[in-house]
Amino acid sequence: MTVASERPAGAATTAEAEGGPIDPDAEAALAARLRLAVTRLARPLRLQVAGGLTPSQISALATAERLGTPTLGELAAAEQVQPPSMTRMVAVLETAGMIGRIGDPADGRVVRVAVTAEGLRTLLRIRSMRNAFLAKRLRRLSDEERRQLASLVPLLERLVEGR
Repeated sequence: MTVASERPAGAATTAEAEGGPIDPDAEAALAARLRLAVTRLARPLRLQVAGGLTPSQISALATAERLGTPTLGELAAAEQVQPPSMTRMVAVLETAGMIGRIGDPADGRVVRVAVTAEGLRTLLRIRSMRNAFLAKRLRRLSDEERRQLASLVPLLERLVEGR
């Protein structure tokens, strides 16, 4: 049997091809290949930006949109950054007109953030640019390859969710 690193890229062991268990070496090789592919795909996607925002700012803006009207603490936790860092980032996004601060109707001491109309337009432009980038790449694949990729998307989503 060949070692996982000696197999050609994309080659599966007999056990893998037959649906059997993946040996630890093959699993490690798969993890490495997946990490590299995802990283190499994510890098040019991150470059598809609008509004002069950094990747961190875009992420915070998208998370704020997803959460609705989070507090700064909720946004910091969701973005896995320290609250002072999120406070600075929100200040920049607010100055750019992407986010506004609003009072909590239930507790006047609490400040929430909300994506503005300009912030939403910017997010939609970025998403459109990134979707177009991926669509162009997908057109390079055969119909069968696109079908295979479509069947893998739910698995990738599970990996992202940690399930």
